[in-house]
Amino acid sequence: MIKTVKSLYTYRELIAALAWKNIIIRYKQSYLGIFWAVLKPIMLMLIFTLVRSFVGIESDDLPYPILTFAALLPWVFFQESASEGVGSVTSNAVLIKKIYFPREVFPITAMVTKLVELTISFVLLAAMMVYYKMMPSIYALWIPAIIFYTMIVALTISFFGAAINVYYRDMAQALPVFLSLLMYGSPVMYPLSLVHKKLLVEQAAGVWSNDLYRLYTLNPLAGIIDSFQRVLLKGLPPDFNALYPGLMLVLVLLPISYVFFKRAESWFADVI
Repeated sequence: MIKTVKSLYTYRELIAALAWKNIIIRYKQSYLGIFWAVLKPIMLMLIFTLVRSFVGIESDDLPYPILTFAALLPWVFFQESASEGVGSVTSNAVLIKKIYFPREVFPITAMVTKLVELTISFVLLAAMMVYYKMMPSIYALWIPAIIFYTMIVALTISFFGAAINVYYRDMAQALPVFLSLLMYGSPVMYPLSLVHKKLLVEQAAGVWSNDLYRLYTLNPLAGIIDSFQRVLLKGLPPDFNALYPGLMLVLVLLPISYVFFKRAESWFADVI
């Protein structure tokens, strides 16, 4: 692993150059320009707010729009990093055939590109916090660690998915559909505290309630989104009980995903 980190550090300028190229190509000759980076979370926030006006969703005594927007920032970052990471190898077929460098550069580049867009979304979130007169506490210092954890989760999917996608292109088409469904199994539209209340307090699922809650928190995004909201909006530390199940799962799957990717990369140029 140390050797891998050193190798990626060696190619840091290539990663930066490819990420910059992605940003230029994406927004060149676009009327709205970089605003497209925040359009998706804004539209989803408006849709969720409209739905909430009909069905009613608890918001932990926080303004629902900012609670939802704060949830959408790490979710959209993860979703788009993973989706573009899966297609990153096949979309750079020309480079793969011409020169050798570590192929994991491509999924990482896709994630770095989305990191730039996440930074822009943070500016809008800061403006919303000013509007709602909310000040971050000392616990906001957890944000870099939470974002880094989100990056690790996205790479876990990207490495495995990118390798599969070289041989079976259906992977790049199926993953966004799966992740769109997973969003409803993550505390984006509703807070994690609501799931906790229904399953652990009210035992809404009967004898299965505790097991269902543990299964729910195996989704790493459950702990990530909840922690993001807690440290930035609520002035509370992360809920480690919600973080640990997903973190343990990722720590097991990440090495497997990376080894699978490295073993498959020897045939990338031949198959592509």
